[in-house]
Amino acid sequence: MKNRNELFLCLLWTIFVAVPSLGAAADKSDRPPNVVMIMADDIGVECLGCYGSEQYATPHLDGLAQQGMRFENAHAQPICTPSRVQLMTGIYNNRNYLRFGVLDPAAYTFGNALRGAGYATCIAGKWQLGGGFDGPRRFGFDRYCLWQLTRRPSRYPNPGFEIDGREVDFKEGQFGPDVASDYINSFISEHADRPFFVYYPMIAPHWPFVPTPDHPDWDPTMWRDKKSEPGGYKDDKYWDAMVRYTDKVVGKVVDHLDACGLADNTLVMWTGDNGTYQSVTSQWRGRDYVGGKGRTTDNGTHVGFLARWPGVIEPGSVSDTLVDFSDVFPTLLEVTGVKRPTPGKLSGVSLLPAFTGQARKKPVIYCWYERNGVRDQASEHVRTATHKLYADGRFYDVQNDWGEKHDLAAEPVSGSLREIHAKLEQELDKHRQMTLQADPILSQRRQAYPR
Repeated sequence: MKNRNELFLCLLWTIFVAVPSLGAAADKSDRPPNVVMIMADDIGVECLGCYGSEQYATPHLDGLAQQGMRFENAHAQPICTPSRVQLMTGIYNNRNYLRFGVLDPAAYTFGNALRGAGYATCIAGKWQLGGGFDGPRRFGFDRYCLWQLTRRPSRYPNPGFEIDGREVDFKEGQFGPDVASDYINSFISEHADRPFFVYYPMIAPHWPFVPTPDHPDWDPTMWRDKKSEPGGYKDDKYWDAMVRYTDKVVGKVVDHLDACGLADNTLVMWTGDNGTYQSVTSQWRGRDYVGGKGRTTDNGTHVGFLARWPGVIEPGSVSDTLVDFSDVFPTLLEVTGVKRPTPGKLSGVSLLPAFTGQARKKPVIYCWYERNGVRDQASEHVRTATHKLYADGRFYDVQNDWGEKHDLAAEPVSGSLREIHAKLEQELDKHRQMTLQADPILSQRRQAYPR
């Protein structure tokens, strides 16, 4: 009933507000676009029908691909916090990552940039970045509905959230993904008459894997009396149900935008924050595909990345350009026309040229990864769409050897591979220099945030 009422309010807004003001400020030619950035938790490329999954039904995500653009070569960091830090700041982890579960309080995020330019800003879903009740506002969000901000209660059945400065517990059979998505839809309804930015770091489908409200095993009393999230529940029995519900909630938000008459002036992007949990094996493009969360191999980093922007992105288009999470921040700046007012170079390259079918300069992508931020223990690599070079010298043809079983550098590199190797070595050296410059500063800063 709540969702139906929100849709009704959006229709009223369209009739009584949007229509009479088409010649004024509500004209899309005079109004910056809205942005909705959605990032699911622990879902690799193999779980989406539009990328070739032979096992899971993802009609809403497939619909986004049909209505917009599918990026074939998108890569996240191997686990959640590194991906969140990179996405929000537009900077590779070698320059600003402190440790798991922390976003450097000195960081400047895409929320800061867009709020500073007059956007209404909202974040809902999973936080896991520290900072207490003031953290989301410090990083640029006017409104928030977050799990794991000050505590770790249930995230799924009968969940606990921090909502705009207070802890709220739901004990009437609510499901966490619905709480977060309902909050987002209410925010969209309330701010339909001005530019807004919604960042939705989804809770699902991260373990614990549980029956969803759409599954026959759903129990609305589950975990009602638990004060903290139970461990375990990593069996993949309910993985299919989790994927389906993740897809459903994305559809709920996108459908709400459409019902509010905001689709044409809203850029929607969706991705996953890392590969699927390692206990999950899926059928993908004719083979078994084992989840690789926590690994730097493709099954740990290769994620879906979809973008819809009617009138700008051609429906059903596909891009082979390399994408990593540092690219999102510069994309938002170029799309909205917002200037970044603080010094410091972003690592990424805007995706706007790709949205309009133009060439984009992103020959390689880079990864610095160490879960807990220990500077001298990090894995570093650079890659093209076909080859990957690690700082320790390993060299792989990841197009044909995505599991990295055959090290091409085990024998002298020759022929056409020599040129590819030299190019990657040059790119890796540039990032190594930045890493060396950042090491002493970040090593000192991370001491202020012990585990």
